[in-house]
Amino acid sequence: MREHEQETGGPGPAVPEGAARPLDGFTVAVTAARKAAELGALLERRGAEVVYAPALRTVPLADDAELRTVTSALAAEPPDAVVASTAVGFRGWLAAADNWGLGEALRGRLAGTELLARGPKVRGAIRAAGLTERWSPASESLAEVLDHLLAEGVAGRRIAVQLHGEPQPEFVGALRAAGADVVPVPVYRWLPPADLGPLDGLLDAVLARGVDAVTFTSAPAVTSLLRRAAERGIRPGLLAALRRDVPAACVGPVTAAPLAALDVPTLEPERFRLGPLVQLLCRELPGRVRPLVVAGRRLEVRARTAAVDGAPRPVPPAGMALLRTLARRPGEAVPRADLLRALPGAAGDERATEADLEAAVAHLRAALGEPGLIRPAPGGGYRLAPDAPTGDAPTGAG
Repeated sequence: MREHEQETGGPGPAVPEGAARPLDGFTVAVTAARKAAELGALLERRGAEVVYAPALRTVPLADDAELRTVTSALAAEPPDAVVASTAVGFRGWLAAADNWGLGEALRGRLAGTELLARGPKVRGAIRAAGLTERWSPASESLAEVLDHLLAEGVAGRRIAVQLHGEPQPEFVGALRAAGADVVPVPVYRWLPPADLGPLDGLLDAVLARGVDAVTFTSAPAVTSLLRRAAERGIRPGLLAALRRDVPAACVGPVTAAPLAALDVPTLEPERFRLGPLVQLLCRELPGRVRPLVVAGRRLEVRARTAAVDGAPRPVPPAGMALLRTLARRPGEAVPRADLLRALPGAAGDERATEADLEAAVAHLRAALGEPGLIRPAPGGGYRLAPDAPTGDAPTGAG
């Protein structure tokens, strides 16, 4: 499945100017490197605040000695079949061959072999090169390509596999186990981002429930995020957040596979495109919010905003941490000790921490624009006001 170079699938229905948008007040993370701007624009058009945190970078191997050696060998001795995995990789391979003076010979060999295209975009790249694919799977999945080759029989056949950033050990291993002579073609590799700052920031945000969803458009991006979390010693916390509070929206099942292997549920559109992925989030995220009636107001708690009677209001991180803690026990008194523990980075001497709590409560009330929603509780704690206003003390009281 070509889930790392998706089409948008159409812009979706236009939202009238001034009308509420389905993702107003929601924060969505984009881990893609390629197509990040396109995916982000689709989300922002529907009201989302977008956090960009590329989980990987693509490194072309046009000057790589290994690729040149493999290309020379295939131009000299044609394979029986070639698997083209990605459009960008296939085009890059031909461009590199042209630079080395091997392009004409390589195209001649590919024209005489069984050329298998992983999906429609790869088919387009093949045909643009003046070649014709013999077969392409309906599912756009390498697993279906593998089944097709094994059904044909691969014993004694020489099969070139254009890789797409990772070694594909299961695919290559299955062919070799069935008797094929497999020639990997490493056109580019995926590596961690050169600047890990945005990715680390996203990991911290997921742990703090500071995003409403994380989007993935490739399995290597998922793997890179998990690897970085393991390096920082926060992988268990990341998995807990993804399993319960922060949905992972994947463009398709191939992208979702590393998460599925860890029992992390994912959201996946029926059509593996960016447009349907965004439309899925437009349906799913509003439905995941549990509205509360607080002092006669409708309150919805999201990752970085609180919607009061449908109007999103940005809330500072400390205030959001308190609001999430209060919202888990609506109407009940939450002790100061519990609220202190909820503050991001709460530490230091008791007086400073108490001062931080009072400041966070004051900022939360101001951000909500409705001070009466947060009320003092007996024993010095706080609570969300009950469904209807009562005779509690003025909310400005500490």
